[in-house]
Amino acid sequence: MTVPKATIDSIHEIPLLKTLGIVAVEIGERHAVMRATIDERHLNYYGGAHGGLIATLVDTVCFFPAPLLPAGLAVTTSNLNVNYLRAVHPGETLIAKSEIVHLGRRTVSLRVVVHSEEKLVAQGMATLIVLNPSAV
Repeated sequence: MTVPKATIDSIHEIPLLKTLGIVAVEIGERHAVMRATIDERHLNYYGGAHGGLIATLVDTVCFFPAPLLPAGLAVTTSNLNVNYLRAVHPGETLIAKSEIVHLGRRTVSLRVVVHSEEKLVAQGMATLIVLNPSAV
């Protein structure tokens, strides 16, 4: 399976990310960084950031370290674990950073942290399946 190589500009054209206001900040050799500023479209019943937004941020940032989609490697999530540590309120900006822990021929494991200002909001782990192992 061939996929186009991702760039910061192409990431910003992903419809779901445009809808949610998730912005790619950095593509690194073994990491990626994305951000989202909480507004009314992100709120849950209690007026805080919906956990689904945070989970989407954690899942999405995992796809964009340089060896993955930016290199044209096709991957899909097989496992996602998110631990929520504190509530997030409107106006706060979330910064999510993924870091590759293991890059194999068939799977990729990543660790993710999500901060708001200097406070840890959530952390997680993801496992991605490599759909085109011949590209690794």
